[in-house]
Amino acid sequence: MKKYIAVISLLLFNLLCMSAQTDRFEQRYDLLVSKLGPAGVGVETLLNNWEKADSTDEKLLAARFNYYFAKAQSTQVVKKSSKKYLGMSPLLTLKDSLGNDVYYYQEIFYDDELFGSALKAADRAIELYPDKLDYRFMKANAYVAYEKESPDMALAYLMDLIKADDTRSRPWTYEGRQADEHFFEDAIQEYCFSFYQVGSPGSRDAFYRISEKMSVLHPDNLTFLNNMGSYYMVAKEDYKTAMKLYKKVLKKNPSDAVALQNSIVAARKLGNAKLEAKYRKQLEGISGRQ
Repeated sequence: MKKYIAVISLLLFNLLCMSAQTDRFEQRYDLLVSKLGPAGVGVETLLNNWEKADSTDEKLLAARFNYYFAKAQSTQVVKKSSKKYLGMSPLLTLKDSLGNDVYYYQEIFYDDELFGSALKAADRAIELYPDKLDYRFMKANAYVAYEKESPDMALAYLMDLIKADDTRSRPWTYEGRQADEHFFEDAIQEYCFSFYQVGSPGSRDAFYRISEKMSVLHPDNLTFLNNMGSYYMVAKEDYKTAMKLYKKVLKKNPSDAVALQNSIVAARKLGNAKLEAKYRKQLEGISGRQ
């Protein structure tokens, strides 16, 4: 009996020592990053030593991801002819020899090998901590940043994540706390908004496909149905289809301000003054009650 107690005591002692050691690594890491950034001098050496102490520490894996992701980035100023690029406003606007506006944007480019190393760190964190959305979103964010106006991998990854969420029997966690029932939907809407803001055909397609999938799985969340209406109105200029989708929203919630505002615009585009007046009156009625 004494032998077993001794073994258990030794295990507990080792665990406490490992915890204290990883805490020291985390403190040193935070200090280095605050002064030099996530890919600063000395960070990689610290991460290598930290990994030797505990290769499964989730904070180490997040730090490893941040190191490679930051290391992969380089910034360039690019010239474009449009007033918006990737949802950004220009850094500088000049005139060319013909007097036309030329717009300059600061764009981030990625080294493929280093970006791949960042993804490996994210995958390891997801493997070890499958219930934590933090690391799944970390990977999704990396794809979004890397692919820019052509988010093929980001779309595929998010669609798989939506499927995983739909088939789960237990809740996710995020930042150390259990995510509530609407957290996932709200987070996916943030990705939809990001794709919409980029404004490219590929990003608008991702915006629509994710919204459509979420609308099917979460029919009571009218945000995604509104998104689909906005896709047809803005990306396709198909105001009839947009109006049909907004009508579906208003059938479920006649006081949905987003659907009413967009219906007014769609009715105006269709030249239907009667319908525009109807929705405007509805919207004014809602405003008056608030």
